[in-house]
Formats: sequence, structure tokens, C-alpha cells
Amino acid sequence: MTNPAHEQAWRPSQLELGRQAFRARQTTKSVIIAAVSTVVFAFVVWLTIINTPGWSRVQQTFFDPTTAIESLPRVWAGFLLNLQVLVFAVIAVAILASGIAFLRTLRGPIWFPVRMLAAGYTDLFRGLPLIIVLYLVGFGIPGLQGPTGERIPAVLLGTAAAVLVYSAYVSEVIRAGIDAVHPSQRLAARSLGLSHASTMRLVVLPQAIRKVSPALMNDFVAMQKDVGLISIVGIVDAVRAAQIETATSFNYTPYVVAGVLFVLLALPMIRLTDWMSARMRRREQVGGIV
Repeated sequence: MTNPAHEQAWRPSQLELGRQAFRARQTTKSVIIAAVSTVVFAFVVWLTIINTPGWSRVQQTFFDPTTAIESLPRVWAGFLLNLQVLVFAVIAVAILASGIAFLRTLRGPIWFPVRMLAAGYTDLFRGLPLIIVLYLVGFGIPGLQGPTGERIPAVLLGTAAAVLVYSAYVSEVIRAGIDAVHPSQRLAARSLGLSHASTMRLVVLPQAIRKVSPALMNDFVAMQKDVGLISIVGIVDAVRAAQIETATSFNYTPYVVAGVLFVLLALPMIRLTDWMSARMRRREQVGGIV
């Protein structure tokens, strides 16, 4: 049977109730101030833009609703191709980057050439701009086949270029996560008889991926928008479809439509990254496991 005195002891005091009410009033006040300031700021910006002398011409050239509606089906069809490239590129990057990060963590002098090769790969492709890699892969590899070689699909070449570049970035993020795991974790696993590969797979990598999840998701967001660059190798994606529509009407609204689609694709992942970063920061502050 529950002791009434014990229940009474757990009830908040009047002072605590007053603090809770004060915090609630402060929260409401902050929300109202933020909403009002946002509305005022947006109104001032809108008023400033529409009063600009050339606004009507800019609106007609970049924000024409009729042109947007007419170009949307073709831009959307190209955007679906970007999504397909993104899915395959993400899978390939995850596999290749994990392998490179694993090679860079190998111990012993016998693995020195392998470590140097992996380090050279990451240094090279982190230094090269993606657009240059697209030109080298998209036009250089078909040239190696000669005039009688079977033509490689441009989509495959564009995907390969994106995978080469982003594997270098992601592998370094994963390697940083591996280095952040305390050495005692690895030593404890080896003392239990696990091999180096089993230690990495079962003990080190799960902790490493958890530590660098926000950084990995930031790379994923960057890849989402950079897949739009594959149009330079001749792929009719969202960007190239917008370019074709612009060339026929001399109106740049299709580019804005393509940009809006890419932003809508990236927003959920951006918000998820922010939420995970804040969650990990709170857990670190209270002494939880990252």
C-alpha cells in the first residue's frame, strides 16, 4: 500500500510550480517575438525586392509561373534520373569508402604499400574538383577504348566519377571515426581472440559510424546536389533538361524549378543531420554514450 506521505513528498513545491510557470511564459514570449520579427523581416525584404527597378524583368525571366508549369514534367523526368544515380552512388561510396578506411588502418610494415596507395587515393580525389573528374572519366575512359570499342553509358561514367570523389571524402570521415574509438576497445576484442577484421567489423566500426554519423550525412547532402553535375557528360538529367527548356524559351525559370527540386530533396536530410547533432551533443553533456 502506498504511503500518502510519500506521495505528498513527490509533489512539486509552490516555488517549483512558479518556476515552471515562469519558464512557460518565457517560452511563449520567445515564440511570439521570433514569429513577429520573422514576419517583419520577410515583409521588409519583400518590399525592398519588389520596389527594385528591374524586379518585373527578373520576375518574368526567373520566376514565371507559366514557364515553370510547362517545364516541370521534363525537369522532373531528369530529376528521377538524378535520384537513380544518387542511390547507386551512395551504395558504391559506402562499400568503397569502408574498404579504403579499412586499408588505411592496417598495422605492420608489410602493409605499408597498401596504406600509401589508399592515402594517395584520398589525397588525389580530395584535391581534384568533381567537375574535372567528370571530364576525365566521362571523356577520357571512352577515348581509351578506341573507335571500335563498345560505348559505355554516360550515366555509368557520371556515377563512377561521383563515386571516386566522394569515396575519398567519406573514407577519411570513417577513418577519423575509427581513430576516435579508444584503443582499449580494440585491445579488449583482440584479447578475446577476435581477428583484426572481426574486431573492426564487430567492435570498432559500429562505434566509429555512430561517432561520425552527422559528418557522413553532411557528405550525403553534398552528394545529393553534386549529382546534378553529371549533365556535363551528356546525361539529360534535371539540370540538362532545364538547360534545354531555357534554350527554347530564353527563360531561366526551369533552372529555378530544378533548384527547388534539389532543395526539397536535401531538406529532410539536413534537418535530420541537425537533429542528430543536437541529440549527440545532449548525450555527451549528460555523460551518455555517443
